[in-house]
Amino acid sequence: MSVAPIRPKGPPLNAMRAFEAAARHVSFVAAADELCVTPGAISQHIKTLEDWAGTSLFRRNAQGVELTKAGASLVSRFTLAFDAMAYATRALRNLGPDVDFHIAALPSVAQLWLPGRLSKIRAHFPLINFSVTAMETPPNLSRELFDLAIFFDDPKGSPDNLPICGDVLVPVCAPGLKARDLDFQTATLLHDQTWADDWALWSKETGTPIDDSRRGPKFSLYSLAVEEAKAGVGVLIGHLCLIEVALANGSLERASEHSCNTGRSLCAQMPDETRRRPETEQVVSLLY
Repeated sequence: MSVAPIRPKGPPLNAMRAFEAAARHVSFVAAADELCVTPGAISQHIKTLEDWAGTSLFRRNAQGVELTKAGASLVSRFTLAFDAMAYATRALRNLGPDVDFHIAALPSVAQLWLPGRLSKIRAHFPLINFSVTAMETPPNLSRELFDLAIFFDDPKGSPDNLPICGDVLVPVCAPGLKARDLDFQTATLLHDQTWADDWALWSKETGTPIDDSRRGPKFSLYSLAVEEAKAGVGVLIGHLCLIEVALANGSLERASEHSCNTGRSLCAQMPDETRRRPETEQVVSLLY
């Protein structure tokens, strides 16, 4: 008679994934953002893991969470395990006959800067399916199945994070606003909520007085603020690399001869060399 003994079971994979992300960030909120779940779900997953192990992995307090000694002892091994799983998943994906190339980009970059360049890239690689995902923060390229990420960053000389162009600020407006006659103390200032300090930075760096740099309408998408500027609603701080098309076709013009650099660059972020698609470097070269 055959015997089918009950084998001991390990904890759920999702619970282990939640622990690894929370331990790496030392934050349930950041882990939830990375895994696209709620902080409550992360907390429940970790409670499941703690119950299975019979020990606490995090201490919860009013300021957030911190790893216990037991939890800290596991971090490096869990990180290595999930890095290896991500590597294997990438290799599995690349076995398919249909080639897909996934790009993550800041919404303003995806809407205003990337389309023209993507047309050139698609013409160069007609057999590759290029997909674009707009997101506010860069993905973890060692984990997520993105082949390229395009965000503003400080490249810091990393071979995996290449600067494409500097981030230069200059006020812009519709031609009908008569840019030369603008008074920045009274003009309607347009703002992108993500870059709420643009006007203050430009005012400080160029020595242009603006008593209240926060006044004026605010928009959740930079592309919306650009359209309002084109419509003559007010003056917007232009990130030159994002408004190059509008300046070239005359729908916007500079409202000041003074510009300043934010110290950042628009960067192409690539996975580690061992995890890249063979086309990645050539795709990046076509972005310049």
